[in-house]
Amino acid sequence: MMKVGKDTLVALVAVGIIVGTFALFYTHARNRERRNLATHIASLSPRGGVPRTIDDLVTAIALYEERIERHVRDAAQTGAFWKILGIRLADRGMHRDAIYAFERAIHFNAEDPTLFFLTGESASVVAASALDFPGGPASERESYFALAEAAFLRAIDMDVTYGRPRFSLGVMYTFDLDRPEDAIPQLERFLQISPRDVAGMFVLARAYFMTEQLLPAIELYERILNISRDPSIRAEAEANMNLVRNFM
Repeated sequence: MMKVGKDTLVALVAVGIIVGTFALFYTHARNRERRNLATHIASLSPRGGVPRTIDDLVTAIALYEERIERHVRDAAQTGAFWKILGIRLADRGMHRDAIYAFERAIHFNAEDPTLFFLTGESASVVAASALDFPGGPASERESYFALAEAAFLRAIDMDVTYGRPRFSLGVMYTFDLDRPEDAIPQLERFLQISPRDVAGMFVLARAYFMTEQLLPAIELYERILNISRDPSIRAEAEANMNLVRNFM
């Protein structure tokens, strides 16, 4: 039989005391957390709510905590499924249905800036393609553009380094809403985030031209020529630059 030395025995006892103390502390902290939650729930509940006492609430929380955690996990997974569905619908051009899917995804996760960006993308497509059919809602185009703008701005508010909603907002302001002065700061910030994005340069140059800022527009076209080696892109940049120069 193996003999345990005195020092080893003392060490084992010390470890046992530490583990026991930690378990007791954890249990106490857990019970305190439950009691604090119960107190908060009780303070919010209407008179005569069930359970009626703090102790009843503590017991209920202890019994149903795992069920609550499972519900939270299921809700998060449901939100992810709605997001995937929205992306698939948008990829197939079904943007009205995609908007509903993104709305449901936001219901489960209101802190994901991507969901707001995707909502804005689909809403802007619906707005741009809206027609005033007889008997249809006359303000549909304006309503969807307003939704797109709000969604893009919300995505930017949530993550100021998120470039895609800034670019999409700049495109919408420039080409759809005739608001190039609003597009310029968004596109300038976008190019600070993505300094070699040629598409962003083209849109910003257009916004500069629309606001009669001809020199900045020409500088952007020159910048595109310095960056791109694509013949079609270079030809477009040169043609646009010559057009701007004709107005000087």
